[in-house]
Amino acid sequence: MSLKKEINMLEEKAELLKALAHPIRLCIVKRLIEKGKCNVNTMKEHLNLPQSTVSQYLGKLKNANVISCERSGNIVTYYIDNPQVVSMLTILFKQ
Repeated sequence: MSLKKEINMLEEKAELLKALAHPIRLCIVKRLIEKGKCNVNTMKEHLNLPQSTVSQYLGKLKNANVISCERSGNIVTYYIDNPQVVSMLTILFKQ
C-alpha cells in the first residue's frame, strides 16, 4: 500500500473514531447495535433530547459512515451496516 493510500485510510479511521468520541453519539450507536433499526422519534424518547439535537448527532454519524439510513415516506430509519463498527463496539461494550 502506498503512503498516500495508507494516510487516506488512516484519516477515514480517525474520522470514524471522532464521530464515536461523544457519549450521546456512542449511546445512539449502542442502541442501534442492540435494536437493529430505530427512527428519530424512538431515539429522542430514549435519550430524552429534542429531535433537532438527535438529528444533528445522527447526521454526524452518517457523514462518518458509522450509520446508514433508509426512508419510507416521512419516516427515516437508521441502522448500522458497517461491520467494523459493530465489531469494535461489541468489544468496547463487553462486560
